[in-house]
Amino acid sequence: MNGILKDLGFEIYPMKVEWYNNVVEEKYHLPYDPDTVAIVVLSTPDMFDLAFKPFLQSGSYTGSNDGIDECIKYYMQKVNQVIPDIDIIYDYETIGDRQCRIIMQVAAHISGAAYYYQKKHITNDPWGEEKNIFGICIHPRYGGWFALRSVIILKNLQVPDLPYIEPVNCVPNEDRQIDLLTQLNENYKDWKFRDIISVKKKYSEEQKTYFATKPSDRKPLINKIINAGNKA
Repeated sequence: MNGILKDLGFEIYPMKVEWYNNVVEEKYHLPYDPDTVAIVVLSTPDMFDLAFKPFLQSGSYTGSNDGIDECIKYYMQKVNQVIPDIDIIYDYETIGDRQCRIIMQVAAHISGAAYYYQKKHITNDPWGEEKNIFGICIHPRYGGWFALRSVIILKNLQVPDLPYIEPVNCVPNEDRQIDLLTQLNENYKDWKFRDIISVKKKYSEEQKTYFATKPSDRKPLINKIINAGNKA
């Protein structure tokens, strides 16, 4: 699996279903044996050039869904061809009354992929009890310049003694954590929260423009990428 995804700008992290189910509400439980191995898939800044642009330029994009969503599904299906007996849960999937099928940020934390910073962990809460504050995962090398994409359930692989790896607490100072959550919740569009730590790499200007554009307005950007590939 890593051989398929690594060179495309993805990272993968294993976890046991039990670890995830132990920390989420029952309605979010994954219906598998507790020792079943699941793989958290995230995209790094390199994914845009190594996976997304080649996907668009290959002619595989249908335009029926968001370009990134189609791209991720395209590569996950390649994994499925190599490892047939799997279930794939995408970050955008919902069930019932718009309930997310999986809490991706919890999965990222439990797998050791990225640390999930939340209001409930702040000792000196500056926002007040009633204010809802969204949490955020921070990657030890990419800060906020990454995205959680999917979880692959290896249905027939149970590993009772899978070693648990703690996520890196890369923002250990509580004042910095407060700054991170405040930036995210009060002015997320300026993306400053993504630079809460020094990073190995961040999104290119082209990639920033793409993600800052509403999905419904991205068609010209997609066409530009496709046309650039045709001229190459």
